[in-house]
Amino acid sequence: MAEVKDRTRIEITDGALIPEAGDKSIFSAWSISFFGAIVILILLPIIRPNPYLEIYKFIPDGILITFEVTVLSIIFSLFLGLITGLGRISRVKIINRIATIYVEVIRGIPLLVQLFYIYFALGAFLKLSGMVSAVAAMSICYGAYMGEVFRAGIQSIPKGQMEASLALGLSRGQALRKVILPQTMKMILPPIGNEFIAMLKDSSLVSILAVSDLLRRGREYASTSFKYFESYTVVALVYLVLTLFFSKIVGTMEARLNRRGK
Repeated sequence: MAEVKDRTRIEITDGALIPEAGDKSIFSAWSISFFGAIVILILLPIIRPNPYLEIYKFIPDGILITFEVTVLSIIFSLFLGLITGLGRISRVKIINRIATIYVEVIRGIPLLVQLFYIYFALGAFLKLSGMVSAVAAMSICYGAYMGEVFRAGIQSIPKGQMEASLALGLSRGQALRKVILPQTMKMILPPIGNEFIAMLKDSSLVSILAVSDLLRRGREYASTSFKYFESYTVVALVYLVLTLFFSKIVGTMEARLNRRGK
């Protein structure tokens, strides 16, 4: 099946900017921001060992929790997003309506409210831990956004692709699985990558559920040492390095997929 080469890039999300593949200058905005943040993180404990060395010893387990929450949430939200996206384009009216209601309701409620609702309201009945509540809330919230990403990606594939697949004897499900979705995945990689980065930043909200993520660990140190400026400076720089690092990875993956598609 001939793959369409000329595609319109889907621009969705509030995540970090994915660097352009051709921009390899050491003075690019990405390079200055990323390496500048790393240099500052290196210099801080050299210039002021106290309290920065103590802060560096205090937050590593919080970084691991942040990754754990983010990775689990992105996995579940991708699954929810795929189901929702397929439901949004379904010809079965009730499935389409359910998927659409899910998207509209979830996107209309702030993530912070969803975190409170799942942990405190539903938690009274389900006895959910902070970690489970955090992953559930973020997965449900981002699943709605992922659903729109999948829907837009699938609908951007020319209808002739499906018609040609059916003409070759494939069922609609086989055509979707073997022809449409592989092309869709290449198109939606940038917005999915940006959603992952946005989710990484939004994971800071789970600190309100007693989940010891990066922000909570920084806040715990600040509350005991009263070094608020130093603690939150380190937390902000670590988040910046992480988001810029992953934006670079997404940009590299996108460039490789584009080269393979040519």
